Amino acid sequence: MWRSPVFWTIAILVLLGLALLGASRVWTEVLWFRQIGFLQVFTTQWVARIVLFLIGLVVMAAATWAALVLAYRGRPVYAPSTGSEQVLERYQQQFEPLRRPALIIVPLVLGLFAAGNASAQWETVLLAINSTKFGQVDPQFHLDASFYIFELPAIRFAVSYLTGVALMSLIASLVMHYLYRGVRLGGGVKVQMTRAARVQLGLMAAVFSVLIGVRYFLDRYSMLADVNNGGADGAGYTAVNANMPAKLILACIALFVAVMFAVAAWKGDWKLPATALGLMVLSAVVVGWAYPALIQKFSVEPSELDKEQTYIERNISATRFAFGIDDVEVSGYTAKTDAQAGALREDADSTASIRLLDPTVVSPTFRQKEQNKQYYDFPTVLSVDRYEIDGEKQDTVIAVRDLKLSGIPQGSANWVNQHTVYTHGYGVAAAYGNTTDDQGWPAFFEGGLPAFGALDVSEPRVYFGTTSPDYSIVGGGTGDKPVELDYPSDDEASGQISTTFEGDGGPNVGSALNKILYALRFGSTNILFSDNVRPESQIFYDRDPFVRVQKVAPYLTLDERVYPAVVDGRIAWIVDGYTTTDSFPYAEHQLLSSATMDSISSRSNVAGINAITAQSVNYIRNSVKAVVDAYDGSVTLYAWDVDDPVLRAWSGVYNNSLAPVSEISGDLMSHLRYPETMFKVQRTALASYHVTDARSFFFSQDFWKTPNDPTQENPIQQPPYYLTLKMPTQDEAVFSLSSTYIPVGQGTDDRSILKGFLAVNSETGNTPGKVADDYGKIRLLRLPQGASVAGPGQVQNTFVSDPEVKTQIRLLQDQGTEVVRGNLLTLPVGGGLLYVQPMYVQATQGTQFPSLQKVVVGFGTEVGVADTLDEALNIVFKGDSGAEAGDKGVDRDPTIDPGEEPPGEDGASPSPDPSPSSSASQSPSAPPSGEAGSLTQAVDDALKALAEADAAMKAGDWDAYAKAQKDLATARRALEAARQAAST
Repeated sequence: MWRSPVFWTIAILVLLGLALLGASRVWTEVLWFRQIGFLQVFTTQWVARIVLFLIGLVVMAAATWAALVLAYRGRPVYAPSTGSEQVLERYQQQFEPLRRPALIIVPLVLGLFAAGNASAQWETVLLAINSTKFGQVDPQFHLDASFYIFELPAIRFAVSYLTGVALMSLIASLVMHYLYRGVRLGGGVKVQMTRAARVQLGLMAAVFSVLIGVRYFLDRYSMLADVNNGGADGAGYTAVNANMPAKLILACIALFVAVMFAVAAWKGDWKLPATALGLMVLSAVVVGWAYPALIQKFSVEPSELDKEQTYIERNISATRFAFGIDDVEVSGYTAKTDAQAGALREDADSTASIRLLDPTVVSPTFRQKEQNKQYYDFPTVLSVDRYEIDGEKQDTVIAVRDLKLSGIPQGSANWVNQHTVYTHGYGVAAAYGNTTDDQGWPAFFEGGLPAFGALDVSEPRVYFGTTSPDYSIVGGGTGDKPVELDYPSDDEASGQISTTFEGDGGPNVGSALNKILYALRFGSTNILFSDNVRPESQIFYDRDPFVRVQKVAPYLTLDERVYPAVVDGRIAWIVDGYTTTDSFPYAEHQLLSSATMDSISSRSNVAGINAITAQSVNYIRNSVKAVVDAYDGSVTLYAWDVDDPVLRAWSGVYNNSLAPVSEISGDLMSHLRYPETMFKVQRTALASYHVTDARSFFFSQDFWKTPNDPTQENPIQQPPYYLTLKMPTQDEAVFSLSSTYIPVGQGTDDRSILKGFLAVNSETGNTPGKVADDYGKIRLLRLPQGASVAGPGQVQNTFVSDPEVKTQIRLLQDQGTEVVRGNLLTLPVGGGLLYVQPMYVQATQGTQFPSLQKVVVGFGTEVGVADTLDEALNIVFKGDSGAEAGDKGVDRDPTIDPGEEPPGEDGASPSPDPSPSSSASQSPSAPPSGEAGSLTQAVDDALKALAEADAAMKAGDWDAYAKAQKDLATARRALEAARQAAST
């Protein structure tokens, strides 16, 4: 077979095919990076990898080759063999014909393994070369933090690599000497060596021992970033007073062993190095393990606080700096629990901005009203932003109408349609966050096909989105017929408006060579022969904004959420990037998956959710704001935190890849925000590190945690919420990101009592090139130790057990419908803490799209429920809250069927209303005379109507069922009137 021409022909063709596939992958990557303007990122990585690969290959291969050659040349010319050595002589005879190729192949194979490991350390090496100072000195060795973050990892890598080279060379030399009887085993444990073997092996063992000593010495510095389960991270008392001296002693012993090996190489006496080696092994057990364990057991544990206090102080200081929580404004907050009339008068702006649309609930409603066609889609979790409408900033729930290829009609899902016709999404849907229309549907101010509304979107096409196809071929010459579906239209005979991409969004695919390359990359011959692939066509791939930013900035850890914004008439995706490390001395480590996982991230379908789950960090900065244009895919990286040393180091690696903040337009600046992942990591750190006294920290008696989301069945953290609110120490309400704390319990013994309220100013302002002064300021409201203010869990329990709320839920949950509880919001207003929860109704089966029907409000012990937030607030605050909510004037239609399809389901998009609420000027309709009655009578009438509806449905009497539904609507109105009368 080995001599068969057919075999070699097939083998050569296979190798050529693999090489061509690899070349197509590499060259199409070059085209992608060159088109997007970040070719330097690609070339820097490859050059660094290749250089390190070659260095790793050459050093290992050369060292092992030299060791083998020296061993062979130092073989004894004649060594008589006796007894068992005759077997070894036969092996030698069999090996001799293979010796020359073995001297090449063995070093080369070892070199390839070493080269792969070296190449993987390209980031470590480049960071060390471009190291920048932190200005933070560690308290143990008094070295700048940059040594531990940039330089120490590179030094350890070099030492580890050289240790591997020394070990492989030593083993290779020993094998060669043994094979050619330069090393011979005598009786018992006696070993005989030739002088050449003794010198070579002795010196190599000495070099290996020196490197082991260097590793022991470097271990002392690495201890400053150790993870200590159950204690503060970093070097504690035992590490400083036992482990570090032990490592230094072991390093000295290793150097002593090296000297003994060198002496043995000269004199031929192996007793000294053997004794020294035994001493090192014994010392590693006694000094390196037993001694620190004894110190910990008998010195530290009996008086742990006194011993560890200094090191806990180091940990607290380093952690607060590393996570950016050393400048948190902490204020005492004695929360009132008695609701008084007019209590919200000083918080009118916060009250008016309270968000009623839950972005995790209303996505199905967005689909029903704004999807238009099945090949469009909205994400499961929508985004919260703010826009200026009619001169007033409005908190907004917004989503991109992205393309979903799985929605293409059956029979049309061919290659031409999937890759040249259905190429892009179209526009956004945006609704006011603080109100709805009269039916409880979102009050849209932007949407429709074609796009229209208050946002004035001049370029609505979304070629680069979170659900875009893996690749699309677009564009063409000026005379080419448009083939891309732009949006459906009843005015055209074809039922659609077609378009052609105009711009520079992807590499050219019109040339013969590029067609071949991309046909190989995507495994499709259609690229070669389709008429829709024209000379000026472009190919779009790697289109997810998260993926694009990750490729051009591989050094960044990206936020789990990518959110859209309409900026200067174009749709853009905004991605927050972080620089991180796990090597900051004495700082506490966090597993990002634990810190960031909550009830939103667990069900979100954006690309970044699983990108950071396994990463452990003890330093983080939101150093980069990345913007991806949804039309042409262009990526701009803005250096957001220019003081971050890690970012400055990477800027040295990738010159000119970052744009300054001064280039950010005013419109873009107004849509940047404080990122969720950063806030989640900081709130996790602050749960413990709000305690700054080492003694109090040691006893952990005032540690907090983020409460679980009370709206979820399974225990999972409550997410932070974007809201416009005013903290007690602020002069005005601003766009903020907030969360709460409850005390840490033992096991399942959690008390949902509020201990703190945390908020960060997320308002960047709208000044071009300038960030608002107070942006990023974290404020913590700390409740008194003896206070017993209900936390989210207790409040949710109060809501569901309140008689009035239970009645309303019973009325809403009639046949075929169910209640969906929205996010439970917490706001520090009225001198206390206000809880707000929207309640939605949707069908129990079939097409489900929630509509807002009730709002529940809690303040202290008072609970109110009504059709609108404004009414519910007045109920809680003795008939007059002192402020107007955003849904004031909304007249909820009591006859609306929550399971009824909303307008727009037939494909015609509703007209967005640019005013906050078209019904805001209308007065709530009074119930007809005779409907108002006692609360008890109203409840009885409602329950009777429910029973009649149930009986009619079971009997199949639909006329009776319709009458029962009308009676139920009348009873609901009477119940509301009776409740309002009772409250006044």
